[in-house]
Amino acid sequence: MPNVREPIKESSKEKKQKIIDIGFKLMCEKGYHNVSCVDIAASANVSTGIIYQYFKDKLDIFIAGTKLYSEKLMFPMLNALENKNITKENFDKILRNMVDDAIKAHTLTKNAHKELMSMSCLDNEVFAIFNCNEEDATEKLVRNFPKVKNIKEKVHLLINMVDNLCHEIVYHKHENYDYAFMKEQTIKLIEYMMEDVYEN
Repeated sequence: MPNVREPIKESSKEKKQKIIDIGFKLMCEKGYHNVSCVDIAASANVSTGIIYQYFKDKLDIFIAGTKLYSEKLMFPMLNALENKNITKENFDKILRNMVDDAIKAHTLTKNAHKELMSMSCLDNEVFAIFNCNEEDATEKLVRNFPKVKNIKEKVHLLINMVDNLCHEIVYHKHENYDYAFMKEQTIKLIEYMMEDVYEN
């Protein structure tokens, strides 16, 4: 098999991006193991030869997609903090928006999220991308809370608390659990943990 090459022409770059977009979406929707390079080529309206010019295999396409989209899929709560000045008056609302954004993103990208989580357990490179993105997301959140003590540890807990809440609501769906109560308790716990966010 020839070595993969990096496209130079703009049209070739667009074609490679199209393969990533369509291939990643297809693998997230149907499952990584249920999609072949032939399937991706057919969906992207390119030959399999074109795919192998730019990618070693379908894992290569999945990893490229993960690098591009995992932060958007896994850490949508960052959007709620963008260009926000956090005060005592607006912190509760910002926090609720963060949680709502995370639940919405998990719902809209349910299959993609599940496939990414599954692949992160099976492939070291996908796992490393997730770790790197989690660190990046943590650093971005940390910058919004300069007054909070042990902020990095607290943000790490915050991310995992919200993520677990989303998994419970979107994936597990236990009929005997009150998810509205769980959401409120998660928000209260985070507010307590971050109580010095607006202290002088």
